Amino acid sequence: MEYVYAAMILHSAGKEINEKTLTGILKAAGVDVDETRIKALVSALEGVDIDEAIKSQQMVAPAAATAPSGEVKEEVKKEEKEKEEKVSEEEALEGLGALFG
Repeated sequence: MEYVYAAMILHSAGKEINEKTLTGILKAAGVDVDETRIKALVSALEGVDIDEAIKSQQMVAPAAATAPSGEVKEEVKKEEKEKEEKVSEEEALEGLGALFG
């Protein structure tokens, strides 16, 4: 994650994201730099509009956060309980089949 954070710092500072600048940020933070990861990140970010990517993620995040966490937990518990009930019914039918099968 520190590699991505370094790229975000460079982007927010208006600096070019390249191998040299990323390496400088990471070394300044005391990170042991892996040149392969640096090259992969620079290559992956080539041609990407970072501002647009951030905006698209900001639009997705609030939709997921609209329900209070208590309601989400309740929904998850209900779904898990329904799955357990379905499995129990299937197991019961299989057991009956073995008795009469």
